[in-house]
Amino acid sequence: MPTKDYKSTDALMRHLRKNGIAISGSSQKQQLINTGYFHGYKGYRFFVSSQNRLPFISYNEINATIQYDTKLKSLLYGKMMFIETALKNIALNTIMDEVGSNSIYDMYDKVVNSYKNASPGTSEDIKKKFQINKLNLQGSIQNSIAGAYRKDNPKITHFYNNVNYNEVPIWAVFEILTMGDFGYLLSCLTIDMREKISRAIGINLSCDTYRELVYKYVYALKDLRNAIAHNDVVYDTRFRKMDPSRPMKQCLILEIGLPYINFKTIGDYIILICYYLKLLKVTKTELKIFIREFEKITKEYENSVNPEVTRLTIHPDLASRMTILKSSL
Repeated sequence: MPTKDYKSTDALMRHLRKNGIAISGSSQKQQLINTGYFHGYKGYRFFVSSQNRLPFISYNEINATIQYDTKLKSLLYGKMMFIETALKNIALNTIMDEVGSNSIYDMYDKVVNSYKNASPGTSEDIKKKFQINKLNLQGSIQNSIAGAYRKDNPKITHFYNNVNYNEVPIWAVFEILTMGDFGYLLSCLTIDMREKISRAIGINLSCDTYRELVYKYVYALKDLRNAIAHNDVVYDTRFRKMDPSRPMKQCLILEIGLPYINFKTIGDYIILICYYLKLLKVTKTELKIFIREFEKITKEYENSVNPEVTRLTIHPDLASRMTILKSSL
């Protein structure tokens, strides 16, 4: 009989015990089966990077970490979908008002940076960069349309399977854009158009000279949104793909009253989400309920793991930052 090149669940439990993790009984065995050894234990045994191993002493602590992360994703999912939808609609309406039509080609021509509409005095290299970005944007949008058509998305097939239509309007394109593609579209707009969208949202522009916050915050939120959607680990922000620019930090410091912000902890993403929810006129009551639920599940997690784990996973000034956040609402 050939030798197995994998371990059974019982063998994995023995392996965990050998490595200092207390695990036994049918209940914990089922937990290991449900969360998976590779997705669960191997995915949560470190904080941010594999070099930062967490000092777990029991499988209960690992399971508590997984449950905390799961509750966080459940808490954040609805808020992220709301923000994404609202930002797309505000940008869409502002663009259509500016170009005076719902034609994607009018958008390309009038409010997307390009060689021909660069500001006077723009260098040749920058003009070419604008044009490349515009062409990339057009290609990206065309690929999104083609992909939606292949998948029989009615928001797109409606326009191509009807002889009376010959162009997909801007609003239909916005319906199929991923959050990353939406952020890229915003980054390709002229500075005047980005300013108008930023003002329509309500973003503080006092430290945003080049009107970049409107798309850079979208990129930051996109990383979190994708981690939630793909059931990746969220609580330690290992999904973070970009370092925040000075304006990204300064805006929230001014608006919330924080001593600093760096997006290295999940608390900073809670702050960014609340900033946007406040801009989008979500009630103070709903915002406080959201923050209290975050604090509640975090406290439950703290009480479920040993202090050495908490020291690594919960930032020491999280509570004080949440207090500042609540007072800014």
